[in-house]
Parts: sequence; C-alpha cells; structure tokens
Amino acid sequence: MSKRKQHAPEFKAKVALEALKGEQTVAELASRFGVHPTMIHSWKKALLEGASGVFERGGKKVPEIDEEQVKELHAKIGELAVANDFLSRKLKPWIGK
Repeated sequence: MSKRKQHAPEFKAKVALEALKGEQTVAELASRFGVHPTMIHSWKKALLEGASGVFERGGKKVPEIDEEQVKELHAKIGELAVANDFLSRKLKPWIGK
C-alpha cells in the first residue's frame, strides 16, 4: 500500500482558489493538479469557512495543539501517577494511615 500524499497548505489554497474562480470544472482541476475531486471540494469548503478569519481584528489566533506534545505529557502524567501511588503505599507504615 502506498502512503497518502501530504499537500502543502499553499498548494491547497491555490487549488481551492482555482475552484472558486469557476473557470474550469472540478473534474478538470482534479486532472490538472492530480488530486481527487472530493479533496478539491473539501479544500474549497475549508477556504470559504476560514476566509472570514483573515479579516478579523486583533490577530487572535487559536493556538494549535501539538499532538506529539500532548502524547508526551499524557505519558508523563501516567508515570507520575504510578510513582505517586507506589510511594503512598510504601509510606503508609511510617505515617500510620
């Protein structure tokens, strides 16, 4: 099996803008850019939904969540929880609880 292609955001924006222009059909654009027509439709939809964010004032961006960092932090929390549980069981004879 082959891996899925990862397209750059710039490429997606270019294809979506071409689809918005309406000079060519989605099938023609799919053939021209070598992507599936469904992807063009989803990129076009994403562009239309996110376009209003370009003109918002204040430049407030939603922080991106780094999935790799979240996994590392969850693993660390698990390690600390196990260590805490172990230490609390070992300290019971000395603190009398």
